[in-house]
Amino acid sequence: MKQRKSGAEQIPVYSLHNFSSAGKMTKQFEVEVFDANRHFRVKYPHRHDFFEILYLSKGSGFHIIDGNKYDIKPPCVFFMSPGQAHKIEFSNDIEGYIYIFTAEFYLINHSNQNRLIEFPFFFTIRQDNKPLQFESGDDVFFIESLFKKGIIEKAKGENFSIDLLRSVLDLILTSCAVLYKSEDNQLSKGRGHIVVKKFFQLVEENYTNNLSVNEYADKLAITPNHLTQTVNQLTGKTSSQIIKSKQLLEIKRLLVHTNLSVTEIAHKLNFTDQSYFTKFFKRETGISPLHYRNKQM
Repeated sequence: MKQRKSGAEQIPVYSLHNFSSAGKMTKQFEVEVFDANRHFRVKYPHRHDFFEILYLSKGSGFHIIDGNKYDIKPPCVFFMSPGQAHKIEFSNDIEGYIYIFTAEFYLINHSNQNRLIEFPFFFTIRQDNKPLQFESGDDVFFIESLFKKGIIEKAKGENFSIDLLRSVLDLILTSCAVLYKSEDNQLSKGRGHIVVKKFFQLVEENYTNNLSVNEYADKLAITPNHLTQTVNQLTGKTSSQIIKSKQLLEIKRLLVHTNLSVTEIAHKLNFTDQSYFTKFFKRETGISPLHYRNKQM
């Protein structure tokens, strides 16, 4: 049986400065080589407060994102949205590139402030972060050339062109979006699609506040009925089901990956009391929080 350490450990949330092998970087982006020799100290699982594009050209292993496990089968690209919890294990021969960035860095000069959530692999409506698998050698050559160009430009230090680095990032994202095959790509890219993605983003940002459907609707400046109908039309689920799903995911993470007590987890996620918290979890899963923790351990 796996032993839990004493003390109330929590799933860490990392910012950009935690992921630089060079030790010096901006607070808004980084582009660099990704391999087994890349030096950074992070704990798994963890979350980011930024976006990530991880291209892998060689190696093997697996990547778990929000409880979904994906095999690493290069050449491929993994995408991460802010707030997602993940764990990656890879072989010693892993090779690739990584581009991490904040929304502010990408959108600062962009006329469309919804651009990031319009990409099919960020805040996915189907809640599936499957990687993009490359099938064409020409596509592999092009995407690798973009990462290399970004790394070369960043290496110029104070003389690098921020506009060029944004353009490289935009080309990477746009090229991947064209190739990315998902159910999201088959959905309408109209207002309803954006409303649902914004809702997903808000749920990711506010899950600890235990907000109601009405409160989320207020933040989106639409009626609760409109929100629920739009979410149901595009996902097959109600707004309440999406909120509950996120709550359950967070509770399960905290039960398995931290030493927080049931009372502490209930407090952290803003449940009114432990009794209601336990009833909620048991109603949704069929077992108590402690039973779930012991079962997973």
